[in-house]
Amino acid sequence: MVSVHPTSVIDPKAEIAPDVKIGPFCYIEAGVSIGEGCILDSHVTIKGGTAIGKRNTFAQGAIIGGDPQDRKYKGEPTFLEIGDDNIIREYVTIHRASGEGQFTKVGDRNFLMAMVHLGHNVHVMDDVTITNSCGIAGHVTIENMVTMGGMCGVHQFCRIGKLAMVAGYSRIVRDVPPFMVVEGSNQVVHDINAVGLRRIGVTPERRMALHKACKLLFKSQIALTNALEIVRREVQQTEEVEYLLAFQERLFHGKNGRGDQR
Repeated sequence: MVSVHPTSVIDPKAEIAPDVKIGPFCYIEAGVSIGEGCILDSHVTIKGGTAIGKRNTFAQGAIIGGDPQDRKYKGEPTFLEIGDDNIIREYVTIHRASGEGQFTKVGDRNFLMAMVHLGHNVHVMDDVTITNSCGIAGHVTIENMVTMGGMCGVHQFCRIGKLAMVAGYSRIVRDVPPFMVVEGSNQVVHDINAVGLRRIGVTPERRMALHKACKLLFKSQIALTNALEIVRREVQQTEEVEYLLAFQERLFHGKNGRGDQR
């Protein structure tokens, strides 16, 4: 049987798994589904159109599934989908999508620290860590295993490539290449995310290939089209290098990106 504090307000049309724990002063609307093993601390609000998977934890004051902050939104039915094993800390806000039938999506095993905001139509994949007070604007995609430092701001429609590390206080206005460490108001690419790559078992040889690709693509004065050709010709084509090249080529062709990384 669901454990609900007597001060909480739960719409009877909400679908809640039997072992969910709901603390004091929570508010859950109709049209919400919450999976097994979830825990809601105090003062958590979950709005209609939100589907939550298993074993998620919501800390005090989180507001989940609120209306999108979008002038185009006119009350059409939209949704938020959250996977399994996420930790969502104090006062996080996650908004539903804008556009009838559209989704904001959060995958599995993500850690959203205090005061993080995910805007409408955002897609956070798996194993992402977003540190305190980051603001993620609408239509942003954050790929697997990204780490973001505190107080970052991410512009609409940007994409942050997998295993990238974004330093605190950075201003992200264009796509962040995968496997790289990026920092600052000018979004400087420093080098590969060597620590993260080692943690997932990427060998020294593969890290070196990625480092060489990084130097050619982001540290040289070679035009992007030429740099891509040189990397394909002169750098070992590991899985990581191929992924990086495909990511950069998508930018060059104007797909899902906001321009060159230079």
